[in-house]
Amino acid sequence: MAERRPDRTLGGPNDAFWASCAKGELRLQRCADCARYSWPPVESCEHCQSGALSWEPMSGKGSIAGWCSFEQDYYGGILPVPYDTILVELEEGPLFLSNPDDFTWRDIKPGMAVELRFRECEDSAGGFSLPVFAKA
Repeated sequence: MAERRPDRTLGGPNDAFWASCAKGELRLQRCADCARYSWPPVESCEHCQSGALSWEPMSGKGSIAGWCSFEQDYYGGILPVPYDTILVELEEGPLFLSNPDDFTWRDIKPGMAVELRFRECEDSAGGFSLPVFAKA
């Protein structure tokens, strides 16, 4: 059964991101002109303003750069509180905000290795695959 989640941001370049997740791939935009990654999705490079962006596959490997446990209900009961978020530094360099899979903030060590998984979820627009991270 799909896990209920707050609504995703859809439209524009966000749709390409969610389409890659539906295929079990984590892809982020990379600029052909300056070679830097942009996240979240943008219409033009946030570093050099070029429109030459492509969707590059990520390895799905990374390490914990930070974390937070939320104890206030910001989503009208959709997410049970408390819930944890993690900031993952991907092997390729970009920072990616996500949720831990099968561990909590109590298990986290700075720099802890993690790997990508996908969780089947749904929001008001329908089903989708959410990228989350498990201990490597």
